[in-house]
Amino acid sequence: MASLEKISVGIIGASGYGGVQLVRLLLEHPGVEITYLGGDSSAGKKFASLYPHLSHLVNLNIEAIDLDSIASRCQVVFMGLPNGLACQMAPTLLEKGCKILDLSADYRFSNLDTYTAWYKKEREDQAIAATAIYGLPELYQEKIKQSKLIGCPGCYPTASLLALSPLLKQGLILPETAIIDAKSGTSGGGRQAKTNLLLAEADNSLGAYGVANHRHTPEIEQICSELARQEVRVQFTPHLIPMVRGILATVYATLRDPGLVREDLNTIYTAFYRTSPFVKILPSGVYPQTKWAYGTNLCYIGIEVDPRTDRIIVMSAIDNLMKGQAGQAVQCLNLMMGWEETLGLPKLSFYP
Repeated sequence: MASLEKISVGIIGASGYGGVQLVRLLLEHPGVEITYLGGDSSAGKKFASLYPHLSHLVNLNIEAIDLDSIASRCQVVFMGLPNGLACQMAPTLLEKGCKILDLSADYRFSNLDTYTAWYKKEREDQAIAATAIYGLPELYQEKIKQSKLIGCPGCYPTASLLALSPLLKQGLILPETAIIDAKSGTSGGGRQAKTNLLLAEADNSLGAYGVANHRHTPEIEQICSELARQEVRVQFTPHLIPMVRGILATVYATLRDPGLVREDLNTIYTAFYRTSPFVKILPSGVYPQTKWAYGTNLCYIGIEVDPRTDRIIVMSAIDNLMKGQAGQAVQCLNLMMGWEETLGLPKLSFYP
């Protein structure tokens, strides 16, 4: 491959787990030069003081968030901020010519009333938000290529939607029967000190949270409704599991045609994702494990059919910090820039 002309990239919110994953990926990306790392409470600190294992590669300070300075130095900006902050900054950066990849929920919703209802944030950027593209490349690759503003999906929605999309798009299930049972490692809770994420609290324990009211529910429902061409409501229950990385989403739904067998569904999924380099459909009878995706941008999908209940069971495993966050954002960057979709993204896991 011919050498690329490097683009200048900044990360606002560089000190969190998503930020350090982006730094790791972009350091090894042949088309990128990191020119800015920004943050609020961490401003003024050396990035290497937060992540000493990168001190031999990163000599940048975390700077205060100055939009004029960022725009003058960066062609592309990744935003890894708490919900409700990106929407205050993105309009200015876009006006100054930057391309934006937002890792928060601010630009994931086509209906801002839904966003406000779930995130309790009134919005004044309706015109800008209307131009945002949902950053799930397996569904919206061509739109991402043309966009300057990407709302990168949440980690649970990524795993869940990749499991559900072929079924809804092709009308293979009764949409109202969809149930998502998902489990995530503790890194999904971020790097802040939280009692429930302490080793003594989380280890040797498994529990549900956000039952019937998790904020990723409307995000999942929005895309499901678009795929099914009707309003869809899903039952989504997340769980915290005592490991650092990974999500396993197990999706249940009733088939419209009870005559479909596992091999039929495997064929359908393989065809649906035939141009998706990061989705791997497993052979019949093989079910995914989170460790297989650890450190990669891959999603492993396993399929089973229960003829007693006429239900399909789809299991989807990803690394929540990669395909569920930073890796997917870089995948979107590649598409926006007209590069090979897989550029700079690992396909080999840290196994075992």
